[in-house]
Amino acid sequence: MRKYLSEFIGTLVLVLFACGTAAISGAKMVAGAVTPAYLLTALSFGLVIVAMAYSIGHISGCHINPAVSTGMLLSGRISGKDFLGYVIAQFLGAIAGAAILYALVGGELGLGQNGLYRGDVIKSLIVEVILTFVFVLTILGVTSREVSAKKAGMVIGLTLVLVHILGIYFTGTSVNPARSFGPALILSLIGQPDALNVVWVFVLAPLAGGALASLVWQMLDTQEHALSA
Repeated sequence: MRKYLSEFIGTLVLVLFACGTAAISGAKMVAGAVTPAYLLTALSFGLVIVAMAYSIGHISGCHINPAVSTGMLLSGRISGKDFLGYVIAQFLGAIAGAAILYALVGGELGLGQNGLYRGDVIKSLIVEVILTFVFVLTILGVTSREVSAKKAGMVIGLTLVLVHILGIYFTGTSVNPARSFGPALILSLIGQPDALNVVWVFVLAPLAGGALASLVWQMLDTQEHALSA
């Protein structure tokens, strides 16, 4: 339960602080230029990961993302029981974080929810799969060696900044089904039912990206061990 509680808290903090930054700063492209709010939002997502990695990482591994947990499950690093517990905790944490954010700022500014790129489902799916693949592959790589464990939180946080710098323009960057579902659910409950219409894209694509990253990492890691042998 300590692990699941840690995942709940971590995901709550991610949605509250990072999605909150997106909501109050207005992370949008203006005339093709990246605004300070755009970069601030990307940085906030990465900083939350750094903070949580060094606070709860030793307890649960600080997944705070079902796509990351999927990659870990398929790589054999967590059990099916823990995977289920992690995912439930992550979704509940995201909902709680979005609810707190709504209580603070209301729904007029949005809650940092995701949206389709120019209304295109296929392009949005492709973007999210690619972004999540890069993010989860980095996590699998940097956490695979004990020597890099102390640096993992910083590397993972910076990688999340990287994928947001590109991804915010397209979809607002999900790479995390729980992070997308929480704000969408709260918005739907306050009278914006359309908020849930496309959330499936931001659940399916990150899970697919996480699974793909696991498969590719296992292939690369097996080849590395074969070469070293």
